[in-house]
Amino acid sequence: MTEPVNYDQIFDSAIQRLHTEGRYRVFIDILRNKGQYPNARCFAGHNGPKPITVWCSNDYLAMGQHPKVIEAMEQALHDVGAGSGGTRNIGGNTHYHIQLEEELADLHGKQGALLFTSGYVSNDATLSTLAKILPGCVIFSDELNHASMIAGIRNSGAEKKVWRHNDVEHLEELLAATDPSLPKLIAFESVYSMDGDIAPIHAICDLAEKYNALTYIDEVHAVGMYGPRGGGISDRDKAAHRIDIIEGTLGKAFGVMGGYIAADTRIIDVIRSYAPGFIFTTSLSPVLVAGVLASVRHLKSSSVERDGQQAAAATLKRLFAQAGLPVMPSTTHIVPLMVGDPVKAKKISDILLAEYGVYVQPINFPTVPRGTERLRFTPGPAHSEAMMADLTAALVEIWDRLALKLAA
Repeated sequence: MTEPVNYDQIFDSAIQRLHTEGRYRVFIDILRNKGQYPNARCFAGHNGPKPITVWCSNDYLAMGQHPKVIEAMEQALHDVGAGSGGTRNIGGNTHYHIQLEEELADLHGKQGALLFTSGYVSNDATLSTLAKILPGCVIFSDELNHASMIAGIRNSGAEKKVWRHNDVEHLEELLAATDPSLPKLIAFESVYSMDGDIAPIHAICDLAEKYNALTYIDEVHAVGMYGPRGGGISDRDKAAHRIDIIEGTLGKAFGVMGGYIAADTRIIDVIRSYAPGFIFTTSLSPVLVAGVLASVRHLKSSSVERDGQQAAAATLKRLFAQAGLPVMPSTTHIVPLMVGDPVKAKKISDILLAEYGVYVQPINFPTVPRGTERLRFTPGPAHSEAMMADLTAALVEIWDRLALKLAA
């Protein structure tokens, strides 16, 4: 007689594998203090809330705390209520949604934009739909593309060719070897958030034009952060007009929630009309949309937050390097500190939180390859140099305690 499937054992084994490999993830219990970012309160393992400093938020510019954003959300709440009421097709469209799409299209110099509930959904829904619409489409994907892009490409069912990270010579080899009669789409990111490096956008666009390929850029870690109006690296490098589809998030530098694409009206209409991830999802609450609208408008005209963040990142990199800490090379606002071991990365994170009131999450596989586990710091305009000095001193002490190697 066949033994019945032991579901509990299967689930327990799956979780145990994560513990054995040292990459079981723990979510800490915190609340941010409104208007006092990066200060927060941690509830886990304490008799009441313990003050901590947040060093790993993707709210890079603290716009989630900005008075204009909070005021806009409060006004929308009292004006229209909490929820959207449904999908955009059935009752979930509001004037706030239309206004925000107009602002985002303008931000990127495109004819139109389309809102999604998250950056993950915007990547997955757009890439999967686009490739299905284009018969025989071949997608060329940078090997370090985000999981949401990989999911979208996989869900499209299209042929995928992976090119070595930021290697345009390899990309051209793959393009040249592909049937020129087939539709082609080059998908890449502007800022790669785990290493902090930047794509050679113009060189990629040169190849797209040479081989008649569409271009799709993920700017989630760059929108709001770069360019004179916060349009991202493609804005900074004056390349936005060369890119067919620009994808971004509303939950990082803009400080709230959501995702979007910006493109010409033809592409926007196709995705709006065919993408299940858009059609069948309840739209963003107008309260959230109102907050993003205020954030986008503010960052189009203010560079104070961007300048402060860049200065903070440069200072933290300098302090880490001077202390001999293994800070990874980065030309962006991301400050990764290499550990190379999941158990040690988690141990460092635990000590920082318990003993120093510093919150930074370890980054393990599958977010980064095995053997490259790290701590990823995202200093913002509100992180003072004194905070950075204290953080550096804490890390040096922990490195010594755990017998980890410092640079000479």
